[in-house]
Amino acid sequence: MNRCIATAALFAALSLPVQAGDLARAEAIVSERCSLCHGMKGEAVSAVFPRLAGQHWEYIAKQLAEFKSGKRKSESMQPQAENLSPAEMQALGRYFEAKQVPGRQIRDAELLAVGKYIFLRGNPFSGLPACASCHGENGHGTPQLPRLAGQHPRYTEDQLQQFNARARTNDNAVMHTVASKLTELEAHAVAAYIASLD
Repeated sequence: MNRCIATAALFAALSLPVQAGDLARAEAIVSERCSLCHGMKGEAVSAVFPRLAGQHWEYIAKQLAEFKSGKRKSESMQPQAENLSPAEMQALGRYFEAKQVPGRQIRDAELLAVGKYIFLRGNPFSGLPACASCHGENGHGTPQLPRLAGQHPRYTEDQLQQFNARARTNDNAVMHTVASKLTELEAHAVAAYIASLD
């Protein structure tokens, strides 16, 4: 089976209803594997790993499927996802979506002000669109676009750099253009502002 057909079959299977046993299995997987980097509640144990708490289950399941298929590249995540079934991916998504982690307190008020401006209004001088135009005014995203609110600043900046370098190609290609328009200061500021959102 070629990769495109296998990926399509995986995504079709992600729409299956989640059973109580699947959620118990998800918690076991989180305890055995995911918690080492992402924490039991999706709070992430380090700034290099994404916070998964509150993330849309569909988005998590899609990312796991794309790590498994190789569409999204990661030497650490591909082996973690390779033996997950579609039901387990969906259940893991629902497990983390139900968790909550509050935003972080950022002390640099001036940096936050720049980040808030970029997030809500973009930069009309460089053609940078507002992050809120896709991810929502509160950074809560949609089932297709990730929740950003509360994410580690370092992780957000790393992802922006990957989009800019075209090292991350599995998601919305619009992000390649967006990331290329961000200055280093704007990326740093908007990452800090995103981290402060609940």
